[in-house]
Amino acid sequence: MTGLALGLLLVQRDLGTATIFLFLYTTIIYLSTGRRIAPVTGALVISAAGVAGMLLFDLVRLRMDAWLNPWLDPSGRSYQIVQSLLAIANGGVFGRGPGLGNPGLVPVPHSDFIFAAIVEETGLVGGLGLLALLALLSGRGLQIALHAPDPFRRLLAGGLTAYIGGQSVLIIGGNLRLLPLTGVTLPFVSYGGSSLLTSLVAVLLLILISSQPTVRLVAQSASRPYLHLGTLILAGLAGAALVLGWWAVVRGPDLLGRTDNARRVISDRNVERGALLDRNLNPINETEGESGSYLRVTRYPQLSAVVGYTNPVYGQSGLEASLDPYLRGLQGNPGLTIWWNHLVYGEPPPGLDVRLSLDLALQTLADASLGEQRGAAVLLDALSGEILALASHPTFDSNQLEAQWETLIGDPTKPLINRAVQGSYLPGTSLAPFFLAQAAAAGDLPERSLVCSTRDCALAPGALPEGEAAWGTRVAAGCPDAQLALVETLEPAQRLNLLNSLGFFSPPEIGLEAFSSTSLAAWPEDDREALGTGTLQISPLQLARAAAALTNAGSLPALSLATGVNTPQAGWVLLPPAATAANALPAGGTQRAARLLALPEQLVWEASGLAPLGEAGMVAWYLGGTLPENASAARVVVVLLEESPAVAAQQAGRALLSAALNIDLSPAP
Repeated sequence: MTGLALGLLLVQRDLGTATIFLFLYTTIIYLSTGRRIAPVTGALVISAAGVAGMLLFDLVRLRMDAWLNPWLDPSGRSYQIVQSLLAIANGGVFGRGPGLGNPGLVPVPHSDFIFAAIVEETGLVGGLGLLALLALLSGRGLQIALHAPDPFRRLLAGGLTAYIGGQSVLIIGGNLRLLPLTGVTLPFVSYGGSSLLTSLVAVLLLILISSQPTVRLVAQSASRPYLHLGTLILAGLAGAALVLGWWAVVRGPDLLGRTDNARRVISDRNVERGALLDRNLNPINETEGESGSYLRVTRYPQLSAVVGYTNPVYGQSGLEASLDPYLRGLQGNPGLTIWWNHLVYGEPPPGLDVRLSLDLALQTLADASLGEQRGAAVLLDALSGEILALASHPTFDSNQLEAQWETLIGDPTKPLINRAVQGSYLPGTSLAPFFLAQAAAAGDLPERSLVCSTRDCALAPGALPEGEAAWGTRVAAGCPDAQLALVETLEPAQRLNLLNSLGFFSPPEIGLEAFSSTSLAAWPEDDREALGTGTLQISPLQLARAAAALTNAGSLPALSLATGVNTPQAGWVLLPPAATAANALPAGGTQRAARLLALPEQLVWEASGLAPLGEAGMVAWYLGGTLPENASAARVVVVLLEESPAVAAQQAGRALLSAALNIDLSPAP
């Protein structure tokens, strides 16, 4: 009879109910005989049925995949279980309150996922209370079985208890990702007349059995299977309690921070998100509209690759992601305010405005200097490390993200990448100024004939002057023979130490995903690394920070992009840099090198460089800044252009540096 029932359920692909039937059959056999072969055989049959189901039925295979790897497809085949875990995380410790929260976001919350809906409204406390009631009911059921007046009623009470406890563990475990998800109901709780009626009839029978007088106590050998059954049910409920605490408390904040959490979308529409402002409090990204229909807009779309976006479909990126706790009001607000809003409204308090170091006036000039050329531009305050402009071209408009997404991800120019921070390029001859500073600190520069062809230089160096001034001319022009000769004045260990101290092997810590090259284990024997065409790759921001050492007496500044947050209690509060300043070059060597690279009659130094790009292309580098004695306006500019001549990079860099210093630099020759 059990085989016929299981066969019918398998044809209907109702494997959850089939599992319950097989569990009950195995339990009754074990309770009546005490032979351990029964539960072992039942476990093997259930395992074999699961494997067969995965091979034969798509539904079973999808549910197993969703159980094992729910995060691979959270919006597809794993949508149910992921939303269940999000509901449990949203409940936290005390829950959102009766009728509050968003349990309706979980599919079928009245039946299959009723436990997740209860936990969202009552929290960890309510979930543990329900588990405790089920444990109490199971314990009392087994006690009734052990005191039953005859074997038939003893087996009946044991089977009814196994049905209530086993089915509860199965469905609750599925809601918590403790077990594969099945479509059975939670006794006494899930919607459905037949399920509720069956559960109440089971309790009625247990009450009737308990009302009969006990004829004699069960022998210890006969009671052992009942104790094993009770242990199994209680272990399942205890495991569910532990996993419930894991998702609701330990992993709860991480789950609620997921960008595919629909509750975030709802709260973002109801609660105003903080604005991203430039250093003069001009808005870059801000929220407009009214509560219930708030919309995030970017006022300066050309900064979309830097400040990023927060989108209900495509998630978050850039500063919108790294500064999300402040912008959503979860950090910077008083703890009591956050707790009260979470308890009463189930949403965070209004977000806080964050001030950036960017200057929109200089940022506009940086974007204008790049024009339609592919590349990046960085403008730094060499002393404080504040980033005044950070441009990446081509870019995108985050206001049009949903309309242009498919085009953006298929664009070969990769507009979604922030080239200034995430770009990785060979440095080429842009490293020469640093080797010049290191060599100049050791004493007199070597007497060596510089004979490379003018065609190998980034710019035409013109006639070589006498003495060590020739080094400045060739380095500024990006000539490879000068860089190679300077590298040879240093020992291999000194070369590696120099690259490491300049920060080329560590990502800049500015709250953005940044590129970092792999550290070199040893200096190679060939000349590729010396010419900047080996394995070392850097980003424009890394080169800008290193170039700041030539202006800042050899010290690397601590980069800063987010500088302050407007808190409700203390007003604008400064945000400290994530990193600290560090010495990278000898002070005497940097001052000497900067003067050798100085423009005539200007307190500005500059250098250019070329490096390979791909198989046949080239990238042009420009780095320039103020001389160390110009401490009142210490600025550094780095420009990188892909597939453009070095003179174009020099023109863009000079234009940006002129605007930052309010001076008129001579145009490129």
